[in-house]
Amino acid sequence: MNKDFKPKIIVFCCNWCSYAGADLAGVSRLQMKPYFRVIRTMCSGRVDPEFVLNAFTKGADGVMIAGCHPGDCHYINGNYKTRRRYLLLKQMIAQLGINPQRLRLEWISASEATKFQQTINNFIDEITKLGPQSQYPYGEV
Repeated sequence: MNKDFKPKIIVFCCNWCSYAGADLAGVSRLQMKPYFRVIRTMCSGRVDPEFVLNAFTKGADGVMIAGCHPGDCHYINGNYKTRRRYLLLKQMIAQLGINPQRLRLEWISASEATKFQQTINNFIDEITKLGPQSQYPYGEV
């Protein structure tokens, strides 16, 4: 394992809960490793599987989808759609040669800044242990 490895993590956050939780973590100055970038979406249900695959293709070492807790979605059932897509995506990326541990789904509410901090730091640690994602995640060209 390369000790100089700095993972690239993409986090898709729903606007109403997990993005607000991430914002609260930042405003509260909770210590988080800097190896992630947040992409705000209106709902976790709006995260198209193609967005996740594209992130891996562009060099992401890990992708997290964060949304409202089940039953608390501002769009009624967006997070249930997310959960179904996530399970299919895990199978799909495994078939494409990407370790399924590189994809994670988390439910984080707007008031859970500490949960956001702990979740992102733990995910970064896991991805760091896995090492860099292959240059050609879909096989050699």
